[in-house]
Amino acid sequence: MPIFGFLSRSHKARSQTGYVFTCGNTAVSWKSVKQTMVATSSNHSEVLAIHEASRECVWLRNMIEHIQESCGLPSIKDSPTILYEDNAACIAQLSEGFIKGDRTKHISPKFFYAHELQKNGEIDIKQIRSSDNLADLFTKALPTTTFKRLTYGIGLRKLKDIASKETEQVSPMFT
Repeated sequence: MPIFGFLSRSHKARSQTGYVFTCGNTAVSWKSVKQTMVATSSNHSEVLAIHEASRECVWLRNMIEHIQESCGLPSIKDSPTILYEDNAACIAQLSEGFIKGDRTKHISPKFFYAHELQKNGEIDIKQIRSSDNLADLFTKALPTTTFKRLTYGIGLRKLKDIASKETEQVSPMFT
């Protein structure tokens, strides 16, 4: 009996980069894209992804800083943006800078931009359990319950749920 497979595009063996930035429990910036190069390991793939997220982080921090200065609000320069990563090897590697060991010597030093940002206090990379990683929404197929939990985590709501909450919050005096 023949086996049939259906693909939307040819497989290029490239990993998916995905990230989401939240502010006030609401997604303000996100991205999901195939990486431009083939990663040789999951650690390599994570380093490439955190490089992309770090670049977006710098842009967001600059934009927020500009808005805060324009409005006379306190600066965020003194507090780092926390980036959550679920790969312990990637976190260790980025905290030490690029490693010239056999397993990682092929990773270009330019991808250790996140290490410089961490040294300068602009970002703080912290480990998170994979099951709690909101970026998984943008990188892989998920079970329905996980998908719903993570979409709630980035602030996505159904309009009917928002409308019913607003109705509940109306004072009895006005109903």
